[in-house]
Amino acid sequence: MKIRVGFGFDVHQLRQKEEFWLGGILVPHSKGAFGHSDADVLIHVICDAILGAANMRDIGFHFPDTSADYKGIDSKKLLTEVIRLVSEKGWTIGNVDSTLCLQLPKVNPHIPAMKTTLSKILQISEQDISIKATTTEKLGYVGREEGVSAYAVVLLESS
Repeated sequence: MKIRVGFGFDVHQLRQKEEFWLGGILVPHSKGAFGHSDADVLIHVICDAILGAANMRDIGFHFPDTSADYKGIDSKKLLTEVIRLVSEKGWTIGNVDSTLCLQLPKVNPHIPAMKTTLSKILQISEQDISIKATTTEKLGYVGREEGVSAYAVVLLESS
């Protein structure tokens, strides 16, 4: 069996009157992430980590923000397509380890729902998905609640 590791990082601006999608679920908050799609930063980093591990470039290459096809798209659809693309190359997901960086809202209560949603798309057990959250102790754009960032590492296995 062959394995590969991929890494993803993404940032989205936070704005009033935007929905806040994280890990495929809508998280109630006074601000939401702004972007060309639904701006789900967690799904975006997972997509990038998967694509990187498969040596298939990045999310922007496959789903450019200059394309009207992806304007406002549900990021779960993007992740579904990424899984299809890497599956065609003989890869399956081994596990995902991710970290969300945001001051507010507190996401710990929402992590089980995120894991349930992501496990269905990734076709792996919830036990193989780690989602952690941290603040930046009120420092920087995250601490000032101007943006949200996320990191992910993914293990791919040849099938």
